[in-house]
Amino acid sequence: MATKKKTGYIERFLKKADKAIDEGIKRADEALEDAVEFGEMAASQAKKASEELTKKALKEKEQIKLKGVKKINEGITAAKNATSKSEEDLITLEKLGKLRKAGVLTEKEFQEKKKKILSRI
Repeated sequence: MATKKKTGYIERFLKKADKAIDEGIKRADEALEDAVEFGEMAASQAKKASEELTKKALKEKEQIKLKGVKKINEGITAAKNATSKSEEDLITLEKLGKLRKAGVLTEKEFQEKKKKILSRI
């Protein structure tokens, strides 16, 4: 008779253990489902944030590009103006030299004008 009690006890213990294992598996499955759901939500939010940042970066890229083109054009214009002014100054010097040779300008007047023009070049 002692063996029947032990067998009944072991069977109850095993049933309780099986029930605990089943509950543990059930809880683990629920936790896994929650984790998958949260993971999907996080991925969706990350994708949305990535798309927004990409749009913002493209807008900023275009703005920077436009500013760069504007600055380059300003530089080209300034270089052209500086070159044309230098050429004009050299032509003016030649004319002043001719006027000096013709006696229209004195040596002193010529030197003053020459000094002023050369300071700009």
